[in-house]
Amino acid sequence: MSAAYPWRGYRGKAGHHPRRPEHSEHGNRPPVALPAAPPGRRRAGSSSADGRGAGRSRRSSRGSNAPSRGAGKPLTGRRTAASSQSTDWNARRSPVNTDALWPSLEEAEARVLEIQTKLHRWATDAPDRRFDDLYNLVCDPAFLLLAWRRVRGNRGARSAGVDGLRPKDLMPGGGMFLLGLRMELKAGTFQPLPTRERKIPKANGKTRSLGIPTAKDRIVQAALKLVLEPVFEADFKPGSYGFRPGRRAQDAIAEIHLLGSHTYEWVLEGDITACFDEISHGALMDRVRERIGDKRVLALVKAFLKAGVLCEDDIFRDTRTGTPQGGILTPPTQWVTRA
Repeated sequence: MSAAYPWRGYRGKAGHHPRRPEHSEHGNRPPVALPAAPPGRRRAGSSSADGRGAGRSRRSSRGSNAPSRGAGKPLTGRRTAASSQSTDWNARRSPVNTDALWPSLEEAEARVLEIQTKLHRWATDAPDRRFDDLYNLVCDPAFLLLAWRRVRGNRGARSAGVDGLRPKDLMPGGGMFLLGLRMELKAGTFQPLPTRERKIPKANGKTRSLGIPTAKDRIVQAALKLVLEPVFEADFKPGSYGFRPGRRAQDAIAEIHLLGSHTYEWVLEGDITACFDEISHGALMDRVRERIGDKRVLALVKAFLKAGVLCEDDIFRDTRTGTPQGGILTPPTQWVTRA
């Protein structure tokens, strides 16, 4: 079981563990220690779990040294306000966007992992289940913070989208940038921008067009991936290796070698011509709807598909079919069609 994806609980057909995932923009955990995020407000005072009354408020009750009380007088006087205690960050979150308290990265990772584990278990136990309330997770500070760290920690952080803003140039930890993004998501005003086209040469002399999303779009895509991936992972067969967490092409090759040494004699290689360019948006969304019932999540995925491309000659092109190569959400939209 990969340490980066402990919610994945099975092996491949060949019986070997998948190798550790490459550290890429497609959602794998960064190899370095994560810095602290913007701290949430902590209340003063120690926890009541410390024992012997620690963390309890001292009241202004009359003690043994207080003057004598007349008959019928109450045993206590006016009480001062109880001292506040440290509580779990999630219990302290406010429904108002501007007052939302953000966890540390350690708290964010723990919360995201806990929720991913539940989503994967529920999806595995009920293959026909549709998930109807996932958008709040996309907007959750823990998911946005972890998505931000993965986007900024990737090599692609040096590339800017159509807005000219590179993720590496933003303040470490996200700061007001993440707060504003969350407000847009909660208010329903977030709209993806077109991807910036960049053509790179291929070995056969042709070129491949990449679509580079803006920093803001990449963070939302990464948050969507954190939410959707555990659900759709439950539908894959152990022998599938493309764009899956904790798996890579070398694992497929190792399985071929193993099967080839146990009576198998043929290996068939195939390729789908222009797969990223020709995939039907309608067919893709139909497959997503089989598992996802949250209309806000579906609308967000569709908005990314329809965002368009700003070509290298500064001409805008609609995206009626296909998904832009280079975006974080592109591989998941591809493997959903093959699930």
